[in-house]
Amino acid sequence: MKEEYKIYYLRIGARIKHYRTKAHLTQQQLAERIGKSATYIGHLEAQGICKVPSLDTLLDISRVLQVPLHFLTHVEE
Repeated sequence: MKEEYKIYYLRIGARIKHYRTKAHLTQQQLAERIGKSATYIGHLEAQGICKVPSLDTLLDISRVLQVPLHFLTHVEE
C-alpha cells in the first residue's frame, strides 16, 4: 500500500463502522456473514491500523450492509 493512500483506507474503515452500527450489527455478526473473523473487521475499522480489504470483501460488506459500494469507497480529493 502506498503511504499516500493510507488516509483513504482509514476512511473506508470508518465508513464500514458507520454503516455496520447503523445496521445494528456487531463486528462478529458482520464477520460471520462475509466469512471473515471479527478480528479482521476490527482491523478494518480501527483508526490506528490500516488494513487493505480486497474488492471481493468490500462487495460482500456492501451487500450485507445494504449500501452501494461507492458509499464505502468514495474518495474526496
